Order: sequence, then C-alpha cells, then structure tokens
Amino acid sequence: MPVPPQPLGRRERNKQEKLDRITAAASELFAEHGVEDVTTQQIADKADIGTGTLFLYAKTKGELLLLVQNAHYAKALEQGRANAETILDALDAVMALVRPIVECNRVQVDNGRTYLREMVFGDPTEPHHSEALSIVAQTEEAIAAVLGRNELLNADDAATTARIASAIMFVSMAVSADPALRVDDVVQDIRTQIRLLLPR
Repeated sequence: MPVPPQPLGRRERNKQEKLDRITAAASELFAEHGVEDVTTQQIADKADIGTGTLFLYAKTKGELLLLVQNAHYAKALEQGRANAETILDALDAVMALVRPIVECNRVQVDNGRTYLREMVFGDPTEPHHSEALSIVAQTEEAIAAVLGRNELLNADDAATTARIASAIMFVSMAVSADPALRVDDVVQDIRTQIRLLLPR
C-alpha cells in the first residue's frame, strides 16, 4: 500500500511561499519591463523580501529569468504534446509540438532571447539552468516520439533527427530579434528547415 505524502513542515512551507512570491514578482516585472530593465532590488522589493534572501533562491538576474521562464516553457511543451497527439503527418505533428514553444518565446522577445542565452551559457550547476536543459531534453524526446510513429524512422535516427530539429527551433528563435516578426514567420522558417530532415 502506498505511503501517503507527508505534509510540508513550516520551514519548507515558508521557503515555498518565498519562492512563489519571488517567481510572481519577477514574472510580472520581466513581462512589463523586460529583463534588461529590471533590477534584482526591484524584484526583492516587489516580493517583500531582502536582496540577501533573493540571492538564496537565484544568484543572478539570468537565473531569475530561468526560474520564471522554465514554468512557461514546460507548459508550452505540454500544450505542444497535446496538439501533436492526433496529427498523423509527421511534419505537421512536429510543428504542432513546436508552435506553442515559439509562441512562448515571442511573448516578450528580449526575455525569450535572454532565456535561450542563459540556457546555453548559464551555470550548469545552477538548478534553474538544469531544469531548462531538462526541458530541452524533453522537447527532443517529444519530437523523437512523433518521428518514431508508424516506423517513419528507427529509434536512433528519430532521436538524432529530433536533436537537430530542436537545435533548429532554438537557433531560429534566438536569431529572430525583430519584435515585429510574427510567430507564423518564425514557425514557417523552422518548418522549412525541419522538412529537409525528414524522409520523403
């Protein structure tokens, strides 16, 4: 018989409550002003904590952005998986998976690009960075699962192709700095590149 989960102690509840306040404050300020124009002091003030406490949860503004954006990207990936589930055509299914991630990235273009930079060049020992890399790995696995349907590709080829497709997606989002560029344009660019990877 499974053991029921133990309720969190007071200390853990307090830590989680502070983390929730930090995440909410950073999310609101980044969305409103962009990551470059927000200071850690503003985030600490809005979360009603000291800056020393803030740095216990994230050492840099980049780590704070990872903390905020990881949740958004994970939700976008979940939506993409659901979208792709019933689509038979492999390319259409991959693009249904990719589109919510691109939409998430384009909500605030500078934040999206900074998030990708932090994902690639951030401190690999930092937990929020590790979580971002886990989302990348989950994205690759989701694409590989789509490509492995109906024996389109064997498991090894599907995994390799998914890694390339994921790289195409992230690079295309990173170089699309023009805020006027529409989501449809970025998605179409990614689609054109991924189409060349798939068997005909």
